[in-house]
Amino acid sequence: MAEDIEEIRKRKLMELQKRYLEQQKAQEEALRREMELEAQIDAIMRKILTPEARERLGRVKLVRPELARQVELILVQLYQAGQIREPLSDEKLKKILAQVDARTRRDFKIKW
Repeated sequence: MAEDIEEIRKRKLMELQKRYLEQQKAQEEALRREMELEAQIDAIMRKILTPEARERLGRVKLVRPELARQVELILVQLYQAGQIREPLSDEKLKKILAQVDARTRRDFKIKW
């Protein structure tokens, strides 16, 4: 009887360890894919933005990361569709940022 309980405990422990290792592998794979995606986006940004525009996008990323991510994805899509042929200047990036911000901004009204 005691041997059976010990055997069940060992099997349960082995099962938990196996599950834990599988979860860690899945997390590592997701992290690796995320890092590859970031590297690809960064490479495309270096191709399609002037240094000043990249610097501005970096500052926006610090303050409003969700806005910067949306703009990056839009620019990547435009680049892959062949609609961006020359590097975008800081002025053009400002306009794109303003347009995306205007579409996504929510106004909060406080009533008294």
